[in-house]
Amino acid sequence: MIRPATGLRPVHWLLLLLSSGAYMVLAYGVPRQEFGLLLGLLGVAFLAYAGLWRTRLPLRAGLGAALVLRLLWLPALPALSDDYHRFRWDGLLVAAGINPYQYRPDAFELPGSPPQTSTKTGLPDSSAPLQRHPYHLLSVQILEQLAAEYPHLNSPHYYSVYPPVCQAVFGATATLFPTNARAAVLLMRLILLAAEIATAWLLVRLLQAFGQEPRAALLYLLNPLVVVELIGNLHFEALVICLLLLMLWCLRRGLVATAGMALGLAVATKFLPLLVLPLLLQRLEWRRFLLLAGTLGATLAVVFMPFISQELFVNIGQSLNLYFRSFEFNASIYYLLRALGQWWTGYNEIAFIGPSLALTTAVGGLLMAAFERHLTWPTLPRWLLLLLTLYFLLATTVHPWYLTPLVALSVFTPYRYALVWSGMGVLSYAAYQTSAYTENLWLLGLEYGVVISFLLWELLQHKATSGAELQQP
Repeated sequence: MIRPATGLRPVHWLLLLLSSGAYMVLAYGVPRQEFGLLLGLLGVAFLAYAGLWRTRLPLRAGLGAALVLRLLWLPALPALSDDYHRFRWDGLLVAAGINPYQYRPDAFELPGSPPQTSTKTGLPDSSAPLQRHPYHLLSVQILEQLAAEYPHLNSPHYYSVYPPVCQAVFGATATLFPTNARAAVLLMRLILLAAEIATAWLLVRLLQAFGQEPRAALLYLLNPLVVVELIGNLHFEALVICLLLLMLWCLRRGLVATAGMALGLAVATKFLPLLVLPLLLQRLEWRRFLLLAGTLGATLAVVFMPFISQELFVNIGQSLNLYFRSFEFNASIYYLLRALGQWWTGYNEIAFIGPSLALTTAVGGLLMAAFERHLTWPTLPRWLLLLLTLYFLLATTVHPWYLTPLVALSVFTPYRYALVWSGMGVLSYAAYQTSAYTENLWLLGLEYGVVISFLLWELLQHKATSGAELQQP
């Protein structure tokens, strides 16, 4: 039988049609409260994803399919996440020349705004007056848009935690489309799509450079969690992944200063990439590491400069402190320690457990860097994958899109537990069935039971394989 020029077989067309149908319904027909339907459609998408890999979808066709599956989401508003309302809020402030780190949303006396509340109790707070913004200086147009967004904010009592690169995107889209939320969302999605296209190029090139199968890039590019969360739900891990891969590409080519700039922009998008520094210290002699660190610092100074104010670091620090000491979602080891703490003391010990687990991650990163062998650029993704895995296993909050960097890093390694986690993480959507965001601990137990079991099995398999290779003459 003669195959078409694309190399696609009928089974490939069938699986791609199933994926497209599932994504179309997810994008335009499923509210996140409908967990059963959501789970079924994502299940279809993941089965098609596994089938495409097992039937060896050609790389060129896979790259085209990855692009088409992302383009399906272009006109849609995010249905599974309401974070884009905060993106829009911060962007409107930036467009109006207001520092988004300086005021909480509840500092604006807008129609529909509730009384001032405490970030600790959620009750009216009269102990410390909140600094109110001089809202009367804003244009009527901006006030109307802020008033429309305010009821949809999921964290109106917290200062913004989105770093400057995100704020630049928010501000640019709000400047171009101050009264059209759908157009602003479309432009944000196009920016993230451009990052994903660059990621596809970097994945293929890096895999080729490392002597690995370029087709492994499809494990990331066709992953349903990546498609749904990064393009569908507008999460900026897409930029972080692209910039981290660009850093690795530059380091391999000896462009240390450029790599420092890429890392700086990644950190200025999400703070998490700072964890890579101990792993880089081992691979770069001290002069080159200082060059990278200096370029990183200079990049951060430049991008933070427009937002520098007396309140900047205090307010961001307060929000990050609340993240580690108050927020809980889809955690694993933390929930076990929380239950133990409640049994021992009678109340939730997150204020102690959360920072302690974060410190444990930092120590773990230093130990990994100290004991790592085979210090090459091809092994960096594996060690960063393991370090981020430790971080998320110890974290108090693990939203599904947080896992996408693990999926990207895993394509350079023999490990596939991140792909399993990306599928099992879908179970956390069960919490959105009610406005109270009540988590199902049985589903969490299933999620992490499968993920940790698969992770341990892979680690043991890899250890046995490595041992056998060392024993060969």
